[in-house]
Amino acid sequence: MRKYAIDLSPLKKYRDFKLLFTAGLFSYFGSMITFVALPFQVKELTGSFWAVGLIGVVEIIPLIVFGLYGGVLADYLDRKKMIWFTEFGTLIATSILLINSLQEKPSVILIFVIAAIFAALSGLKRPSQDAILPRLVNHDDLPSASALMSLRWQFGGIVGPSVGGIIIASYGAGAAYLVDCLTFIISLALIWQVKSVPPLDKSTPPSMAGLMEGLNYAFKRKDLLGTYVVDLAAMFLAMPMALFPFWADEIGAPYALGFFYSSITFGAVLVTLLSGWMRNYPHHGRAVIIGALGWGVAIVAAGSSNSLVLVITCLVIAGAFDQVSALFRGFIWNQSIPDELRGRLAGIEMLSYLLGPLGGQARAGGMAAMSSLRTSIVGGGLLCIGFVSLIAAVMPKFRSYDVRTNEYALKEAKVRKNRENI
Repeated sequence: MRKYAIDLSPLKKYRDFKLLFTAGLFSYFGSMITFVALPFQVKELTGSFWAVGLIGVVEIIPLIVFGLYGGVLADYLDRKKMIWFTEFGTLIATSILLINSLQEKPSVILIFVIAAIFAALSGLKRPSQDAILPRLVNHDDLPSASALMSLRWQFGGIVGPSVGGIIIASYGAGAAYLVDCLTFIISLALIWQVKSVPPLDKSTPPSMAGLMEGLNYAFKRKDLLGTYVVDLAAMFLAMPMALFPFWADEIGAPYALGFFYSSITFGAVLVTLLSGWMRNYPHHGRAVIIGALGWGVAIVAAGSSNSLVLVITCLVIAGAFDQVSALFRGFIWNQSIPDELRGRLAGIEMLSYLLGPLGGQARAGGMAAMSSLRTSIVGGGLLCIGFVSLIAAVMPKFRSYDVRTNEYALKEAKVRKNRENI
């Protein structure tokens, strides 16, 4: 089992990585509590489905704009400072939500404004958060460190909403915001101890030209472009989460709705905990494709069954395949992109893995409205299988990506090895 168990050695070997990992463990846990509290408070104040849905709408544009700009800043400014100041900004925004919740008549408009600010701050932070990793651990430890960072998100995604639901039910949204504020204070104290991570010799000032340089690099590298396209296709075409409440009712198990929401993440956690073998598996492009195809097949199987046990099992398997794809995409990104472009490419990556699920929710709901729930789920899975197969066929450089022979991966390995030996 040692061969398959997740490699914990980066937490022991790299002090700054351990600090950043622990900081994110606290802050993301708190953020997921607020993630549950926001729609709950809007529902309580308005009683409107439309108002609750509007929270996601107001987040899209700030996420796109500031995500791309955050990528440019991550290549020009100290990445540690970018993470710290955006976390501090999020603490201030959460504090405003806390104060608003204590008013006799909390402002709904203010909640929407803060939701947009959250999206903007997340867009500014995530590229630096992703791009800092290759600067904190040695090149050979990047796969293990990536798996650990993924486990951190999964912990927050499972435990945060569960704890948040208990806090909200017992004490209200204000208590949830207070807990989130406390987690940010702990996170900020930990990040403060991380060493500075300024740009290396080459840095591009924030500008449209700098952004276009990153976009051109992404489009020039077909092996890299394939990772974005596959992720967008899989999530947009086969993400069924918007249909979970209706799906649970249709199979006569409304009591099991929580299992629907946790199943995909549970599958991802299993793969992450057993990710040790990935460190030595070189065919990263093939793994991304197999993961995306497996996701589509599992969604088709889930949508074809009326058994709760089979549906949940298939969703767990879907989450596991999706995590295989996600981890190997991260390996490609972290091991083959030059540091001077890492921030801008991290901004593009963030959009690929966040916009796909958002668009997929709309696709699933719209397709179900025009046909049926089953058609939306099974049809989306089949479309995913077909589109991913097409991408694999027309992008041979992506399909055959091997970390041992890829020119960009070899070049970066050499550069980073020389840097580590200085």
